[in-house]
Amino acid sequence: MKHPPTGQELRPTLNRQALHTLLAAQRDRITAYARTRRPRSHAPSVPVLEPPEPVPAAVQDVLDALPTAAILVAPVVGDSGRITDFLYLTQNARAVDYSRAHIPTASVPPWSGPVRLFDRFPVLEGTGLPRMLADAHHERVPQGPESVEWFVPRPDGPPALLSDDVVVAPCGNRLLVTWERGHRVRMAAAAQRLVRACWAEWNLADGTVAPSLGFGDVLGLAPDGPVPGDFLGLADLATPDSLPELYRLLYDVLLRKHRSECALRLRGSHERVIRVVAEPVRHRGGPVWAVRAVLIDITDATRRRAYAEAADAEARRQRARAEALGEIADALREAVLPRPADGLASYGIDTAAVYRPDSNASGVGGDWYKARQIPSGRLLLALGDARGHGLDAVTLMAKLRYALAGLAFTDTPVEQLTHWLNDVACDDGTESTATAVIARYHPERSLLRWTCAGHPLPVLLRDGRATLLPAPPGGPGLTLGVLPGLPYAAAETTLVEGDIVLLYSDGLIERRDSDPDEDTARLLEAAEEVSRDHPAVRDHASLQAYADTLMAHLDGPHRFDDATLLALRRTGS
Repeated sequence: MKHPPTGQELRPTLNRQALHTLLAAQRDRITAYARTRRPRSHAPSVPVLEPPEPVPAAVQDVLDALPTAAILVAPVVGDSGRITDFLYLTQNARAVDYSRAHIPTASVPPWSGPVRLFDRFPVLEGTGLPRMLADAHHERVPQGPESVEWFVPRPDGPPALLSDDVVVAPCGNRLLVTWERGHRVRMAAAAQRLVRACWAEWNLADGTVAPSLGFGDVLGLAPDGPVPGDFLGLADLATPDSLPELYRLLYDVLLRKHRSECALRLRGSHERVIRVVAEPVRHRGGPVWAVRAVLIDITDATRRRAYAEAADAEARRQRARAEALGEIADALREAVLPRPADGLASYGIDTAAVYRPDSNASGVGGDWYKARQIPSGRLLLALGDARGHGLDAVTLMAKLRYALAGLAFTDTPVEQLTHWLNDVACDDGTESTATAVIARYHPERSLLRWTCAGHPLPVLLRDGRATLLPAPPGGPGLTLGVLPGLPYAAAETTLVEGDIVLLYSDGLIERRDSDPDEDTARLLEAAEEVSRDHPAVRDHASLQAYADTLMAHLDGPHRFDDATLLALRRTGS
């Protein structure tokens, strides 16, 4: 049973049908064009009024010996001396072969002797041939070669288009018309123009050059200007830095007698780059007599390659800069972010921290945290997020972190510490903003006093249930660095043994185009779920394992910022 063709199988058929339709429509347009320009019909029955003298056999023999197609034409001159017509007297064997190969048999009458030229080939009357015939007769100098394009109608199909290079030369009182197919010459010229290539052969003996039609165009010469007749002339067109390459090419071709190539930069307002591929021409094993070369304009390719190389170099520079910034940021992060805190257990607190930089940034963002004892017998616990990424964010977070460490030694309340830290951020500049949760733990009362400056609220995990800590009176304070002199309020949370408080940056929970309430709910659910998998958090190792697992649970490719998690556990001490 044959299955119907699939779309993939039909596509080549449909594409070929589209090509067929396009080409057929163009043939119809050509036929319609030729029909509207159809010349007058030939009149073979109209006799020549005064039959010309027969062509001598010797003349016919000379015509047949010519290597190109040729016809002999006699001008008909009126009493006023003006040409009134042209008689087609005879043709040579190559002209007959040309007619058989290119002119449909039904388009011209059989040859029966001398006939009016434009009765036999009426379409030629609309070309430049009548002018060439008249000029050759009156001026007595050859005309052409000149391109003559004409078409021959077919009775049962599209017309035949012919293109010839024609020469008309006076021959006594007759005119000799010779021609050869001109499309090869024009195709060669068009090919040189399209691909910006040419060729030439330099004769080293007499210092002459035989160039192709596109030679001057490729070299950027004026249309009517002279071409370099020898290699010294070519050297004059090149920039000085190209001359060693030209010398090397000639050395290889002339002395080592093998093919060589080089690139030459040519002078001019728009510098050109020419690729020269040359080979030696020797006569029977003798010295190199000539140099044959192909010249290709590679200016555009050279420019594109230069642009690509410049773009690649710039990409490498940017990559190296990013890597250097990453290395610096990594070093700063290692210097700024604290090592695991020691000595906190005696205060009844254990801490565990996890940090994940944003992989799409320069290695580090603005997250920071602090967990240390201060001389008053209390603990300073804080986590913040400086605006931005890279070195600017690292610099700001280092300033805030060390400023807080110094201010904390004053033993002032956390709301005053936050007030001062806001002033520090405001003094740093308009772009130096940051969020933070700043807390002081009072071990004698198991009390955590904390402020919030535009930061996500901490999470309390108690008996396996996770909840957000209530915000300070009046709600979370404004982000640090926005307005100077702002007051901040503190919230108080009493911790019992086994309580875990989670401080974190927004990069841990925020997702692109997500709802903040959904982000928070996801965090609370994850904290409880991981707690069920880690029910016995009794020491530092188990607390660190809990923090690592929670970070891994919330982390992933959807994260677009660095993320920090600081877990505090109330121990039994």
